[in-house]
Amino acid sequence: MEALAENPGRSRDLKHPSKNPTKPPQPNQFPSHLDAPNVSSTARALCDILTRSSPQDIESALSSSGIVPEEECTNEVLRLSYNYPSSAVKFFRWAGRGKKHPVHTWNLMVDLLGKNQLFEPMWDAVRSMKQEQKLSLSTFASVFQSYCTAARFNEAVMSFDVMDRYGVKQDVVAVNSLLSAICSEDNQTSFGLEFFEGIKAKVPPDGDTFAILLEGWEKEGNAAKAKTTFGDMVAHIGWNKDNVAAYDAFLMTLLRAGLMDDVVRFLQVMKDHDCFPGLKFFTTALDFLVKQNDADHAVPVWDVMVSGELVPNLIMYNAMIGLLCNNAAVDHAFRLLDEMAFHGAFPDSLTYNMIFECLVKNKKARETERFFAEMVKNEWPPTGSNCAAAIAMLFDCDDPEAAHEIWSYVVENRVKPLDESANALLIGLCNMSRFTEVKRFAEDILDRRINIYQSTMSILKDAFYKEGRSARDRYDSLYRRWKAHVQL
Repeated sequence: MEALAENPGRSRDLKHPSKNPTKPPQPNQFPSHLDAPNVSSTARALCDILTRSSPQDIESALSSSGIVPEEECTNEVLRLSYNYPSSAVKFFRWAGRGKKHPVHTWNLMVDLLGKNQLFEPMWDAVRSMKQEQKLSLSTFASVFQSYCTAARFNEAVMSFDVMDRYGVKQDVVAVNSLLSAICSEDNQTSFGLEFFEGIKAKVPPDGDTFAILLEGWEKEGNAAKAKTTFGDMVAHIGWNKDNVAAYDAFLMTLLRAGLMDDVVRFLQVMKDHDCFPGLKFFTTALDFLVKQNDADHAVPVWDVMVSGELVPNLIMYNAMIGLLCNNAAVDHAFRLLDEMAFHGAFPDSLTYNMIFECLVKNKKARETERFFAEMVKNEWPPTGSNCAAAIAMLFDCDDPEAAHEIWSYVVENRVKPLDESANALLIGLCNMSRFTEVKRFAEDILDRRINIYQSTMSILKDAFYKEGRSARDRYDSLYRRWKAHVQL
């Protein structure tokens, strides 16, 4: 153990084999002074020396440069020298002559060595930091991350085991630092859970501990393990409205697994304890449910969202109203429309037109007439296509007066495309055998240089011709006008 305490990186007698083979360091994987933006001229000059001088000449070249780097310059050079660790070590020693490096500079050096898998020199630096009383959790967090990046997870845990011998406390923040380093690697959350199970009796976990594990399960898509970890979280630390990250990760895992019944159930349980996920979850969930056309689950998710402190925006309202309208749930859509203003999300043309279209499609003639009046009053009128569809529906529902009202609005306000509404009006009148009005409106439409479709003329011809000689003559007269209009 003493050897391990001195240098965990030297130990190969591991209690558990590493989950992954050691990852070889990739050359030139870090930013350098050649590609990093906003490099100071002094740092660039020093980096040029480090990369162009032969190893044995680096220190003399640095001394000959006449540059005396300040602390920030030293740190800048180290941040740009990860691809050249041996040169960086020589620069670090040269820059520290006659003075002691501050903590941040030492931590950069430890991180640089660790990221290059130079673990023995890394531990030499750690021991030097201990002698200068400059060790902190930040140093060990870097050590943890370097080992985990290299897939040497057991050595990361061993580093945690000995950190108290270096004067750094093994508290929950340290636990979370190691757990985060482990779980950030692919498919290592199970190993992170194994570490957690072994340490939780000694170091009680907090909300961040469980958030890290739940984010790991989310990344791996393991809903079953996420449920277990969530249950453990509630058992260990109870309900806390500040654990938003944990709630987000847990519900996102269920969502991506398609377990919408579970999402709704757990959301309700959270609400009962005055705990809620963040707006990011609700935005993602609603987007998913809209794409799935799943209004049954979207409604309870929405209700939980608005019952908390989260305020949906106009885009979210429109997405939800569109989903409800696609499922003919117009009463729910009206409820959302009524509550929008209370949340500072004022309806726009899309909001009104989605509801109007839903009313038309579901042949709600009276509601369509009333809602049309509200739209005009609020200066968000229906689109031309919705006007045409409404005119056709109102004739089908024996409400020609309301259809005429919409047609009058279309004409007065030049709601394009006028052709669609005009042809819907003529066909509606024709189907009601109101031939005198058909001819009068058709002539007015032609006077306004609005196009009457060939298909509409065919429908009119069949209807007029069935009415006898007089009606046939009226159609023929109309046809000649229409033909001349078409040829213009």
